Amino acid sequence: MIDRLTVDKILDAANIVDVVSDFVTLKRAGSNLKGLCPFHDDRTPSFMVSPARNYCKCFACGEGGSPVGFIMKHEGLSYPDALRYLAKKYGIKIEEKELTQEEIQSRGDRESMFILNEWARNWFSDQLWKTPDGRAIGLAYFRGRGFRDDILEKFQVGFCPNTKEHTLSADALKAGYQERYLVNNQNEMEPRLSIGTGLSIKRDNGELRDRFFGRVMWPIYTMSGRVAGFGGRVLDAATKGVAIKYQNSPESIIYSKRKELFGLYQARQAIRKHDLCYLVEGYTDVMAMHQQGVENVVSSSGTALTSEQIHLIHRITENITVIFDGDEAGIHASERGIDMLLAEGMNVKLLLLPDGDDPDSFARKHTATEYQQYLKDNQVDFITYKASHSIGGKKGEPDAEERLVHNVAESIAVIPDEIKRTIYIRYAAQQLNMPERLIAAAVNAQMTNLRAERQKEQEREQRRQQNGQTTQASPAEEVKVTAPSPTPVGRRKESPETAIAQMIIRHGEKVMCYIEGENGTDVPLSVAEYISYSLQDDGISLQTPICKRLLQEAVENVHEPNFRAEQYFISHPDEDIRELALELGPDIVALSKLFNAPEPQTLPGEEAKPAESSDLRLDEVIPKLIASYKLSIVQHDLQSIIEQMKNPATKADKERSRQLMADFSQKSQLVKELAKQCGERVVLK
Repeated sequence: MIDRLTVDKILDAANIVDVVSDFVTLKRAGSNLKGLCPFHDDRTPSFMVSPARNYCKCFACGEGGSPVGFIMKHEGLSYPDALRYLAKKYGIKIEEKELTQEEIQSRGDRESMFILNEWARNWFSDQLWKTPDGRAIGLAYFRGRGFRDDILEKFQVGFCPNTKEHTLSADALKAGYQERYLVNNQNEMEPRLSIGTGLSIKRDNGELRDRFFGRVMWPIYTMSGRVAGFGGRVLDAATKGVAIKYQNSPESIIYSKRKELFGLYQARQAIRKHDLCYLVEGYTDVMAMHQQGVENVVSSSGTALTSEQIHLIHRITENITVIFDGDEAGIHASERGIDMLLAEGMNVKLLLLPDGDDPDSFARKHTATEYQQYLKDNQVDFITYKASHSIGGKKGEPDAEERLVHNVAESIAVIPDEIKRTIYIRYAAQQLNMPERLIAAAVNAQMTNLRAERQKEQEREQRRQQNGQTTQASPAEEVKVTAPSPTPVGRRKESPETAIAQMIIRHGEKVMCYIEGENGTDVPLSVAEYISYSLQDDGISLQTPICKRLLQEAVENVHEPNFRAEQYFISHPDEDIRELALELGPDIVALSKLFNAPEPQTLPGEEAKPAESSDLRLDEVIPKLIASYKLSIVQHDLQSIIEQMKNPATKADKERSRQLMADFSQKSQLVKELAKQCGERVVLK
């Protein structure tokens, strides 16, 4: 349990720009900032961050929130765990009692798996550095490949011994971790993504066996630094007859190989600093480049590049240089990845290492200065790269040039930006010594083919939906089929009650007016208190439970030091209240105008004006809103009276009819008075 004072410290310290910038590169947009949304496949920046209001929101998919809300959504954390995350980020000490067994179990499957993985990382590390087998086998392997101890510690590598006497599975159970999180368990909601880390394999006789026995280990981190899974390599002495040297954690609710990039957590700041990401194939390639002073590098972990991995990089930078091994396999791998990167709007360069080297082996042959200079001097664009390596046809073949042109045209055709496509068409004509019109014609033909394929896929998807089937596109389909952009998120239907809720969220703590106190002094009355007292005077209340709760909590907290209603509600533990506050609190109209408009220009020495207006007259607006809300209630009552009066049984009851007529007359007069306060004409039917 985190006490309220500590919660307030965390919420006060958490800056939305700091928090979001850990995951998204933001650019100034007037008084706000914008970037690619981390919650959907965003190709053009639609994610807005407001420093003034300390919240964020995507104008395409609608996701966003306060710093704590953002962390909850992005990292899949509960409210208390998101607070712990932010406390750790800002160095705020949390004093809380030791968790009971029930509280540990209530933390949820995801959090339990992350906690177990972090324990396993430390266990693997201890085996490497503190046991005789770890030092003699695991540490000897890394040092034999030339890695310094500081690099090994930076990536927190480890070792899993091949022994039955001392296993991770047994130690984890002794430490109190549950077997269900050590092994894989079927997930009824999503069969492909299991519950459980898969650190252990349960045999038919019920025994647990370490999945990674006899391997050196690499923890694989999320962008925020949580251990999502592991990669393990069988050591050289044990690879004879082994077809697969590397093994990864199984797919689970916290780890998917196609959605993670090894080294991204260690590289994100360097990528942002250099505005460039190097992409390599293996774990040791990343470590070798760090050892050579190149830290803006990530690995696809030996898998074919996926659109999810590209999206992770694109959120930080648009510029990527792909480094391939200098062999035939490396050349073919380059052809598979180029079009995917271009289709995501990336600026792509490629670098092929000489003499069959990979980044690791090449690093062992050169100094850090030589290594960095080679990277700088040998990056080329994809057109030059394809021309140099004759992708699409072997040199000397009669149709090699034709194949090369079509191959280059296929790559240019997937580029989403029209201006960039035009520039590349012109550049390709120069590089290939071909008329520009021929290159343009080839690109247009490829774009026609892509549109036709996209149309066919949409038709197939419609048929699948009509038949009640759901399928997932293959990686090959993902390259050429672009999913439609998300539709703009709709707003909550406007009503007097919604408008009052919005005033509570935006202005609840502000002074509405002054009333005379017991000793004759003026006592300030907040917006929330004014609304509450005004409704109580007429014996009515807000109708929906969530709006009632908003008003109640605002009144209860309005005199707390530093209370700000908007900040309080968009950081609320209750998800429904957070979402309502996010929807009604931020000035969506002002931000959306800023989002669609060019950035405002300011004169030298002049500060940019905030997007929102501050000339709202609360003393005029809120009484009208309350009158409008009361009017809607009375009109509803009138309609109910009219319906009752139409009932034959009521007509036959003269006393009941007289009472209804009296009520109708009274409420009709009240409607006129309220309508006058609202500035409206009312016609009674």
